[in-house]
Amino acid sequence: MSTAEKRFISPQEYLTLERASEIRHEYYNGEMFAMSGASRAHNLVALNIARSLMEQFEKRDCEAYMADMRVKVDKKGLYTYPDVVTACSPEFEDDEFDTLINPRVIIEVLSKSTEGYDRGTKFEMYRRLPTLQDYVLVSQDKMHVEQFQRQPDGRWILEEFDSLERTLAFETSNCTLQLADIYAKVQFSNQS
Repeated sequence: MSTAEKRFISPQEYLTLERASEIRHEYYNGEMFAMSGASRAHNLVALNIARSLMEQFEKRDCEAYMADMRVKVDKKGLYTYPDVVTACSPEFEDDEFDTLINPRVIIEVLSKSTEGYDRGTKFEMYRRLPTLQDYVLVSQDKMHVEQFQRQPDGRWILEEFDSLERTLAFETSNCTLQLADIYAKVQFSNQS
């Protein structure tokens, strides 16, 4: 039985292929991985978050992007598409302005197929970004948000939110997110 050998794709080759592709791919250590579609709840949550942040950034040099803004995580090989990402005075890898290099807040809406990766390897890689101050994991199946904040000494502190009255604060971006806004129009099943 023969095993097909995987071909290493350089970061530059990835960018060339990705910019010509009709579907999005993440890149990790020389391999490209196709991104799948998302559920209604996932889309509502991501859109609610991006809309709330953009309203707060309206008169500031900060921006919020949804799932189509690529983020370069490190030189060794991770390009990813967070569900929502923010940057103040955004900087890009090149003149295509499609690969952000200075994210301040990264938000991932969890799905069953990506939750382990979002909590594990991806978060480990994200922590290498010197500009990243907040990493947020948002459940689409129940009202539950986890906010990891970088401390001045480099430690990451977790705070959990699970009621509509709660508000996340992003001190370095001078903005907030209310759970009532995050989960607007989202309906949960009766399953726990």
